[in-house]
Amino acid sequence: MTEIDKRQEQTAAEEVYDESQIRILKGIEAVRVRPGMYIGTTSVRGLHHLVYEIVDNAIDEALAGYCTKIGVEILEGDVIRVTDNGRGIPTGINEETGVSTVEVVYTVLHAGGKFGDGGYKVAGGLHGVGASVVNALSEWLTVETNFDGEDLMEQRYSRGVPDYPLRPKGKSAVRGTTVTFKPDPEIFETTVFDYETLLTRLREQAFLNAGLAISLADRREGAGRHDELCYEGGIREYVKFLNEGKTPVHSEVIYVSGAKGDSMAEIAMQYTTAFNDGNIQSFANNINTTEGGMHEAGFKNALTRVVNQYARGKKLLKDSDKNLSGDDIQEGLTAVISVKLTDAQFEGQTKTKLGNSEIRTLVDGIVSDKLAAFLEENPSVARAILTKAIDASRAREAARKARESVRRKTGLESGQMPEKLQDCNERDPALCELYVVEGDSAGGSAIQGRDSRFQAILSMWGKMLNVEKARKDKIFGNDKLYPMIVALGTGIGDEFDVEKLRYHKIIIMADADVDGAHIRTLLLTFFFRYMRPLIESGYVYSAVPPLYKLIRGKTVRVAYSDEERDRVSAEMRENNPNVKIDISRFKGLGEMNPHELWETTMDPEKRTLRRITMDDALRADHIFNVLMGEEVEPRKAWIEENAQYAVNLDI
Repeated sequence: MTEIDKRQEQTAAEEVYDESQIRILKGIEAVRVRPGMYIGTTSVRGLHHLVYEIVDNAIDEALAGYCTKIGVEILEGDVIRVTDNGRGIPTGINEETGVSTVEVVYTVLHAGGKFGDGGYKVAGGLHGVGASVVNALSEWLTVETNFDGEDLMEQRYSRGVPDYPLRPKGKSAVRGTTVTFKPDPEIFETTVFDYETLLTRLREQAFLNAGLAISLADRREGAGRHDELCYEGGIREYVKFLNEGKTPVHSEVIYVSGAKGDSMAEIAMQYTTAFNDGNIQSFANNINTTEGGMHEAGFKNALTRVVNQYARGKKLLKDSDKNLSGDDIQEGLTAVISVKLTDAQFEGQTKTKLGNSEIRTLVDGIVSDKLAAFLEENPSVARAILTKAIDASRAREAARKARESVRRKTGLESGQMPEKLQDCNERDPALCELYVVEGDSAGGSAIQGRDSRFQAILSMWGKMLNVEKARKDKIFGNDKLYPMIVALGTGIGDEFDVEKLRYHKIIIMADADVDGAHIRTLLLTFFFRYMRPLIESGYVYSAVPPLYKLIRGKTVRVAYSDEERDRVSAEMRENNPNVKIDISRFKGLGEMNPHELWETTMDPEKRTLRRITMDDALRADHIFNVLMGEEVEPRKAWIEENAQYAVNLDI
């Protein structure tokens, strides 16, 4: 009998698996048992998703032409209130269930006005689980609605179960719905809402729905934040917002739109002098289709065809020249594609990819006809775009030659690693760590202090390249970045392959001062622009070195902030003010001896690592544009706005 057979026999003897083990989950019970199936995760991202579900219902009312204002408030106690001036929810008795329609909407999955005729022609929440899922995952939820323009009705639920039937609350001439809820701490890892996360999402929705007024207010004690979002220019203004910190190639945002039947599409686009690949954001019924889909494919294909046809027609490309590639034409492009359609086919509940083939034809036709006409009518803009694309094509060829040249010089094809890399012995990437260390002295201490079985050290030195202002040919030839490209093994840009990654922890270890912060920002800009899957997969970390060492006799402790220094100092005194505590500030990683660096920053049992995440790629892209781009004014404004958060810096 094999070892597998023995284990199976033992398992069979220990466990009984029969009809009694089968459990049927009904309604909201299923949501509470498996919340990840409905909102993706119970982390902070899932928490904010609850707000989006309720707001999306209000936006569907706006798409139907009935809602002009939406208000979102963060209240004390991790409570959210969402108000809209739409039609309200029908309050009559539902014949099928015998309870009010409001109760059906908030307690029955897949119930709502988005499944039959006459409810909503266009809606984002096509799965119809939004309100009931939020209710199921809330400690309590209250809905107030005025459907007839006279009577305000209300109902409260506890963890999805009605506390009482729908009942009158008074008279009101204002139609609409207000939903107030408190996420259930039994479900979520945290119930504390982040203002900036909500603001980013609501701003996006305001851009996508021209003229819709959305407000966000933080009513928590000491907060006092309030933003009014309304953009009459719609996605044109969205493109301008995304391009803050960049230098436009042409001042006017190009806008085209069209419709066929119940489907419509609009596209806004503008080129900048940036060298990174195009920033194309696509939406279907206001849902961010982060994986693209048919609408995005139609846009890219038509854009490539139209630009090449124009270039050929105007003799900007010679007969012997190859056509410009899609990547060439998209370099420095910022575009927003928004489509609205009746029967949107999304992939799964996460709705990240649009599958309607007919929308590809619609978008392709709009871009083919109207962008071609725009280029003919605006020759100076057309020439600027073509010059940008042709330069990108030449730079791409230069990057290919530079890459091949560096490969020959460094022996990359033979697997030769850079001199600055002190590799580890382990070969399983899942067990390997790469410390990217600022400076040779810190690198030396790290090499001596590390556990060489699984920790590799790559020392960086000198001024790093800001990739936000450089093309790929400059990156491949850069003596600071190329050793990292070789060490990681993934390639960059269109050659990137995460399966070839040699380390599943890439740890940036820089000093806890302004210079160190600059190094981290430069490295993160590089990873974000050319190795983004590293961040998306959670492989990038920042080491958190301590700021202070506290000594009392033979007792040594460290602190990572001024507040922790004071707390630890008080603890070490043990209520005796006369006890002397020697407190010294670590001046830099390079001044730590190897055992100090190991004990404070590298020992997996004691160290603190901060994982670099990217829940919102658009927000990250915007911040990198502002901080590392060519425009000074947006950077200055950002620094002035956020200076209050920069305390105790070594300047």
